[in-house]
Amino acid sequence: MADFLTIEGLSLADLEGLLEATRDNIPLAEGRAPTRATLAGLVVANLFFEDSTRTRCSFETAVHRLGGSVFNLTPAGSSLSKGESLLDTAQNIECMGVAAIVVRTAVSGGAKMVADGVRCPVINAGDGRHEHPTQALLDVATLLEEFGSVEGRTIAIVGDITNSRVARSTTHALTTLGARVRLVGPPTLVSPAFERITKGPGTVQTMTNLDAALEGIDAVIMLRVQLERAAGGGVSSDYRSMYGLTQERAARMPSHALIMHPGPLNRGTEIDDRVADDPIHSRILRQVTIGVAARMAVLENLLAPSGVLKKVSA
Repeated sequence: MADFLTIEGLSLADLEGLLEATRDNIPLAEGRAPTRATLAGLVVANLFFEDSTRTRCSFETAVHRLGGSVFNLTPAGSSLSKGESLLDTAQNIECMGVAAIVVRTAVSGGAKMVADGVRCPVINAGDGRHEHPTQALLDVATLLEEFGSVEGRTIAIVGDITNSRVARSTTHALTTLGARVRLVGPPTLVSPAFERITKGPGTVQTMTNLDAALEGIDAVIMLRVQLERAAGGGVSSDYRSMYGLTQERAARMPSHALIMHPGPLNRGTEIDDRVADDPIHSRILRQVTIGVAARMAVLENLLAPSGVLKKVSA
C-alpha cells in the first residue's frame, strides 16, 4: 500500500496481514517488549485538524515505539487559521522531509485529496463522515483477541450510524471477515441503505429496536451522537432510554458478550458508568492499547524498508 485511506476495497489478504501485525505488536504497545528501530531517522507529521485524544496520542506513541520522531500540527497553531488550504499545508509539510503524513479532517475525502497532492505516504486518521480505517483495525483486533475469529459472529454497532466514520470502516472490516453486523439507531440516524455497504461474505442488517438487536450478540460497539456533525436534530429527549446501554440492558446480553466504544464516551447518554467500567465485559480501555499496536502495523507496512510501496512521480 502506498497510502492507508480506507477499509473499503482492502483485500482480505491485506486486512488479515495488518491484523496479524497488530497482534504481534501488542507486547510493544503494552511496553512489555523493547522498542524497534523500524522508523529510526524518520519523521512522521500528525496533521490533526479535528480534536482527538486517542487517535493522535496513539499515533505519536506508535511512532516512538518504532524509533521514529513525530510532530503535531493543529489549526490553532498553523496557517490554516490564516486561510491556508489543507493541501497547501500538507505540501509544505512534505517539503520538510517527512516520511509520512497522518491526517484527520472534517472534510469527507480530505485524506485522499492530500494523498493525491503529495508523494509521501498518507494515513487517514478520520475524514468527515467517510472512514476511520485504523479504528476499524483496532476494533476487529480487539474482537479477535477474545474470539480468535469473527466469522459467523454477530456484532451490534449502536448509535449515530449516519455520521459515524467508525461504523462505516468497522462494518467494512467485519463483513470482509464474514461477521454479521447489526447497525442500530433511531430512524433519523440509521438508514436501510447501509445494508448495501458490505463487500465481503458477511451481512449487514439495520435495526431501530436496540433490545431486539442485543439478542444473541457477541459484542456491542456503542457510538456517541456526533453533535459537531449536526446530529442533534435527529435525537429525541428519550435517547438514553431508547438507545443507551444501561445496566439493565447489559444484564440481558449474552454472558460472553463484549462491550466496546471508540471514545470519547458520553457517560449517562449512550452508556452507563458501570457498563463502561465493567471489569469482565468492557474492552473499552483494551481498545486503546490495541490501537497503538494497529497504528504501528500501518506505519511499518507503509514505511518499513522491506515492504513499502512508495509513490513515484508521474
